[in-house]
Amino acid sequence: MSWLQLRLAITPEQAPTLEDQLLELGAVSVTFMDAEDQPIFEPDLGTTPLWSNTHLLALFEADTDPDALLQHLRLLCQATLPPHELEKIEDQDWERSWMDNFHPMRFGERLWIVPSWHAAPEPNAVNLLLDPGLAFGTGTHPTTALCLQWLDAQQLQGKTLIDFGCGSGILAIAGLLLGAEHALGTDIDIQALEASRDNARRNQIADERFDLYLPEQMPDAPADVLVANILAGPLVSLAPRLASLVKPGGLLALSGILAEQTDEILEAYNNDFELDPVANQDGWIRVSGRRR
Repeated sequence: MSWLQLRLAITPEQAPTLEDQLLELGAVSVTFMDAEDQPIFEPDLGTTPLWSNTHLLALFEADTDPDALLQHLRLLCQATLPPHELEKIEDQDWERSWMDNFHPMRFGERLWIVPSWHAAPEPNAVNLLLDPGLAFGTGTHPTTALCLQWLDAQQLQGKTLIDFGCGSGILAIAGLLLGAEHALGTDIDIQALEASRDNARRNQIADERFDLYLPEQMPDAPADVLVANILAGPLVSLAPRLASLVKPGGLLALSGILAEQTDEILEAYNNDFELDPVANQDGWIRVSGRRR
């Protein structure tokens, strides 16, 4: 089965109206895509911002008359249509196509992230089983990769670890597989806590080794190691809290930070930590150090 796809080059202001009109005209799906590789960082709570240059993709059944579709859309818009193109696209096994994009990834010397449908490239390595999800880290983003590389380089045997903003639990689970004795994960999203628990069990992590809390419920006991892959704004405002959760002599790693935000992070943590040289990957940084 094939489909008729309409691509429109739009602005964020045009998006709601055009989406409604295309669905009214029979679109089976409407998708928004970044037209210029423009990242959106730290959106306001409760908002779903679009890019300044956005592509809207509307999918119609193959027998849709393209000329009639554009004519009806012009009538509904009562204005000139944005730049657009129509094309026929062939159906495919979308699930298989999606899965083919994800392969085992190595971080540091020992650690691999392995999707469930792949065999581990190095069976005797530290293999963390994790499938890509909608919102929670899987190692593909530089911020997660920076933290995983850092964890792989640490001596974690017998240590306690806090994953602040745990998402999928990937950092806490990696720490446990790399030798940490116990981990605590916290996140503001209850679904993240559920995902972390499911992923820990998939990796045969016993429940008693991995405690999960909403932030307001977590205990104040400091740990040997704390990792936080969140955003620069919260990292700055939470600096006193995060410092208090690291034992004297303990280790800290922070990510989710753009290179241009480096100075404010260093200023927020310099008094409490002896900081390492900043690590940079694709414009994202990791700040790490040892508690004074």
